[in-house]
Amino acid sequence: MRVMVFVKATEDSERGLPPTAEMTAMFEAMGKFNEELVKAGVMIDGDGLKPSSAGKRIAFDGAGRTVIDGPFAEARELVAGYWVWEVKNMDEAVAWAKRCPNPMPGPSELEIRPFYEMADFGDAVTPEIAEREQRLRDRLGGG
Repeated sequence: MRVMVFVKATEDSERGLPPTAEMTAMFEAMGKFNEELVKAGVMIDGDGLKPSSAGKRIAFDGAGRTVIDGPFAEARELVAGYWVWEVKNMDEAVAWAKRCPNPMPGPSELEIRPFYEMADFGDAVTPEIAEREQRLRDRLGGG
């Protein structure tokens, strides 16, 4: 089971605060945690994201597209980083997440969301579609 673990943004992460001794200690603890995830074969990918002020949103309305510049409101609804993990089930994902060092100074949250699997779509996924999707995953190295 693949899951995406979101590190939810905070007011601090949205300000893009300069490095401090506290942040250095946090990065060291997170690096050790990431090493554990890799050694266990859980971590597929992960990274931090710059504040939403550096981002863009694309709003769709039929054929129309509108580009919206960041920053975006409600820091608690934004993502500051992510991991992609391969776990046996949601319980294993929660167990790993509970071992995570606090990813932010002060209160913070992680959100775990499972990826869709082809089987979740039932008959809507024809063998041809499944084969094409598998070829794309293989090209991207996601087996």
